[in-house]
Order: sequence, then C-alpha cells, then structure tokens
Amino acid sequence: MLRLSFSSVVVTAALALVACGGENMPAQEPTTAGTVAKSDIVDTAVNAGSFKTLVAAVKAADLESTLRGTGPFTVFAPTDEAFAKLPAGTVESLLKPENKEKLKAILTYHVVSGNVGSAAAMKLTTAKTVSGKELKLDASSGSLHVGKATVTKADIATSNGVIHVIDTVLLPE
Repeated sequence: MLRLSFSSVVVTAALALVACGGENMPAQEPTTAGTVAKSDIVDTAVNAGSFKTLVAAVKAADLESTLRGTGPFTVFAPTDEAFAKLPAGTVESLLKPENKEKLKAILTYHVVSGNVGSAAAMKLTTAKTVSGKELKLDASSGSLHVGKATVTKADIATSNGVIHVIDTVLLPE
C-alpha cells in the first residue's frame, strides 16, 4: 500500500488536470533512468488537447501550481469524454466557486504521491490518494482498473511524475 504526505495533495491537482482527456496525448520521448520528460503534468495535459475539462477543474480548484510542483505525482487522469459521462450539469456545478472544496476533494482523489508506473500499479490492490482516501486497484483481468475506471493509456512520462489516462471520473465515497 502506498503512503502519502502533504505532497500527495499536490498530485491530486495534477490528476484533475489530466482528467480532461487522454486518447490524444502527445507522444512522449522514451525515458530511461536519468532522463526527464520536458513538460510537467499540467503542460502535458494541456498539450494533449483531450483534457480541457480536467485542466479547467484544476485551475478552478487552485491546484495548478501544485501539479506544476516538484512531485513526483501519479495522476489517474479522466479525459473530456470521461467527464461527459457525468450527469448533466455536474461539471458546471463543480466549477462554481462555492463548490471549490468539493472539486478539490474529487481531483485529489485522482492523485497518488510518488511515481507509480503501470507495472507497479498492476501489483497493488489499493493506493492511498493525496486526499487521504484509498483507491482500489485491480489488474486481475489483465487490464488495470482504478475504482470503476479503466486505464486506457498508461505511463505518460512528465517532468514531475506520470499520468495514467482513465475512462471514468473517480468519485470518492
């Protein structure tokens, strides 16, 4: 099980940024030990073009500077399509200033402190998010499932962590 500190909250913001999309993530140069990706979590999500909702949410929750921080963070990032699956009006409601704390709780539920690649994640059954809640992980089917979401693209390297694209927004219980 992963243990998180205050920096985990920063990771959650990154996750929210990534959550807006992922199918069109830009190709990343292969990284090897000692090689660092050029873009941070936020810039990677912005450049992908499929995480517009996530990026807007990260900004509305004042988590952008955290996700641009040193990290490392692991973000389970929902795409714009994942946000579109939410009931009508949900995203608009969450983006309102009066719902900032609720939005932060949702976004930080998508972030884990540390750099957890897919190979390591496939061996875990839970991971503690920066929000302090546990995420259930399941790879028994051969695919990585995080809560009710499926990882559709894994191991997108950033300068301050890794992004795993998911097809469903994770909502804490």
